[in-house]
Amino acid sequence: MKSSGGGDLPGFTRRFRRRRGASAAVIYLFALVVVTLLRSMIANALPVVASSGTSISFPAFSGQTRPSYPWRFSIPAPIPFSPTDVHLGERLQPPGESHWLGTDELGRDVLARMIHGSAVSLAVGFISALLALFVGSAIGGLAGYYGGGVDWTISRVIEIVVCFPFLFIVLAVVSIFEPSLITIIGALGLSSWPMEARLVRGEMLRLRDMDFAESARASGATSSRVLVRHLLPNALAPVLALVAFGVGSAILAESALSFLGLGVALPTPSWGGLLASAEDYLGHAWWLALFPGLAIFATVVACNVVGDALREALDPKSA
Repeated sequence: MKSSGGGDLPGFTRRFRRRRGASAAVIYLFALVVVTLLRSMIANALPVVASSGTSISFPAFSGQTRPSYPWRFSIPAPIPFSPTDVHLGERLQPPGESHWLGTDELGRDVLARMIHGSAVSLAVGFISALLALFVGSAIGGLAGYYGGGVDWTISRVIEIVVCFPFLFIVLAVVSIFEPSLITIIGALGLSSWPMEARLVRGEMLRLRDMDFAESARASGATSSRVLVRHLLPNALAPVLALVAFGVGSAILAESALSFLGLGVALPTPSWGGLLASAEDYLGHAWWLALFPGLAIFATVVACNVVGDALREALDPKSA
């Protein structure tokens, strides 16, 4: 059976690209992920490759400090600054030749901090969205497949969770536990699953009595096997668009938490943390707020564009 995604891969690709800006958004997000993965090679005070004459080392990847022996040859990182090194003599320098996006109040390179801070934003966005997908799919799948009292109980739980503002729940969880990357991811993932659960529940109600499900039951498959192997894969296609929206929402929420001082602990950089530190210098250091704000804006917009494109591409009526 074809999933509710509606169509083969060429048709899906054609409908996806028909959405204006979808290809550019995918390219931007892919480039952002690559830069994040290679952040130690791109922005680091240590060279990428160094040689003492008898041996070759890779200081940027090992996290080592400069060794006692002199380097006879080295290849510096394209942005030769650490995101955490303090240089008070270079504090609040505007964008220029040496520091492309300027320096902050402690003389740290803003571009290096943004590149390393993208790891926090992307980790929070993608992992929390996948966690919400997993929890929501499991809960919604159980409600839609078994129906009756199970469906009624789970639906009431979903309604209770939806009654509380999303950011209020996250703030409560993060303030109770020590703010950390794991706490933020858990709080965001475990508070944003109701939308996924509702959509999977609706798809499950539609699919559970179809011929392919009845055939699986007639062949002796257990209820758990029918649910996991046959129904959930077909019910998840429409939910994929929510994952893209969830990534953007989580990045925005993490930035808000960091701005409020409830983000990852210093000196770990994050985009929201950069905005928070820029608050006291807006009058004479505009670059501290402009560039992190643009990064957050561009990433959230790209995620939303991809989500819209996925929703249209997975709709069989949009052929």
